[in-house]
Amino acid sequence: MQTPERSHSVRLAAHDDLAGFKAAVRRLVAQQLPPAAVQWQMAGDGDLFDDAPPPEPAAAPAAPFRLPAEMVALLDHAALHADPGRFALLYRLVWRLLAEPGLRDDPLDADRLLAERMARAVRRDMHKMTAFVRFRPLPGARHMAWFEPEHHTLVATAPFFARRFAQMHWAILTPGRSAHWDGQALAFGPGARREDAPGPDAGEQLWLTYYAHIFNPARLKPAMMQKEMPRRYWKNLPEAQLISPLMHAAAQRSGRMVEDGASDPQHRRPAASIALRLDQRPLETAAPGTLAALRLATAACRACPIGQHATQAVHGEGRPGAALMLVGEQPGDQEDLRGQPFVGPAGQLLERALQQLGWPRDALYLTNAVKHFKYELRGKRRLHKTAGQKEAAACSQWLEHEIGLVRPRAAIALGATAARSLLGHAVAVGEARGRWLRRADGLPVLVTLHPAALLRMDTPDPGAAFAGWLADLRQATPIMATDEDPADRLPQHDRRHGATGPGGLARRAI
Repeated sequence: MQTPERSHSVRLAAHDDLAGFKAAVRRLVAQQLPPAAVQWQMAGDGDLFDDAPPPEPAAAPAAPFRLPAEMVALLDHAALHADPGRFALLYRLVWRLLAEPGLRDDPLDADRLLAERMARAVRRDMHKMTAFVRFRPLPGARHMAWFEPEHHTLVATAPFFARRFAQMHWAILTPGRSAHWDGQALAFGPGARREDAPGPDAGEQLWLTYYAHIFNPARLKPAMMQKEMPRRYWKNLPEAQLISPLMHAAAQRSGRMVEDGASDPQHRRPAASIALRLDQRPLETAAPGTLAALRLATAACRACPIGQHATQAVHGEGRPGAALMLVGEQPGDQEDLRGQPFVGPAGQLLERALQQLGWPRDALYLTNAVKHFKYELRGKRRLHKTAGQKEAAACSQWLEHEIGLVRPRAAIALGATAARSLLGHAVAVGEARGRWLRRADGLPVLVTLHPAALLRMDTPDPGAAFAGWLADLRQATPIMATDEDPADRLPQHDRRHGATGPGGLARRAI
């Protein structure tokens, strides 16, 4: 077998010239040049191939061809590996994929295994760059970082930093390439030296202090830590100077933590919240079988953990005999502090809807399926957290008592939690909104969105979303003026199945 002449040379512009590599592969395949007849070079590396002929003049772009999507992704990553023989390997793999279609289903092929190992190494290197780049400030509100990737991954990883630090002007220097972001566009330049990057600044000491304080000696796993933060990166990480001392002192610190014992958790609340809780502890009594008595009983409920941390129980508001009962999910931050339902941002949107519908608030009964505010602390802020099914079930007795005492002609379920609590089963609000359903006791229930869902809704036309919500609510307007059951005019079929659309027509998906 004769050795093919080294007459076909491909010179790429850079080690990460992925576009040039793909264009060359298309051209070589179109010319039917086998892998053994092709040499791959980098610009500036001609001294390694002094006996090679000059590269062929540029030809017209060749037509693309199709490969399995997973193989294209494999090529994109493996081509950035530092192995100088990667381009020859990948072109050979492409050539074989076109000639041997069964290769795509052979996970044990030697060429494919090697390419996959290269791709994994490149993806890991990209991940480490996103984790271990440390920017330092420069005059003029600019920032610069030095990083030494193991492979040619800067160009592929730089868009992550452009998205993550879009408002900051920055540069990342590496030995092979540099990336620059001016707030508008990415630009790439030649490599740099470690000396070109700035040294430590005054703010870096704050980071080191923070890092030392969050180090938990009881959770120290040196092998796992070095797997995720290999030692080769330590020389460019400011916090690396602390790692060895913290590791050596971990055993002593863990011992002191055990000797000190556990501390009782503190549930922090705003000062106003604490004052309200102290001032509003019910000392009065109320006649049994009244809403006032139910309010006192609800305030003392600790059937689920929410009641231990909320400021107070938020009971319903309204009068017995109200035509409509509006049921939400749970009180929010403002409702928890003031002890009234629907007084926060969602309540303000509901108030706007009531005004447009012409429904007097004092003719309604407003309440929630869950009576305490469930939240998650973020600094000094209390962020709403959806109550679980067990917590809603623990509160269901209070809602049922309210329904029995108020005796509304109909109820409106604002959101999925309210619908489940009223109807006793899960309801897909997106499908059931605007429809009348019937409880086992015969109470009609209109299902629609919670006003908070409108506030969170990502839509280009909030006005149309609000108008659609009003259309749902408007179906209950006749209940406010008459004693008519909203299902009296419905066909018998729809009564039996308990779901109708506007005008008594059943809705169906088409």
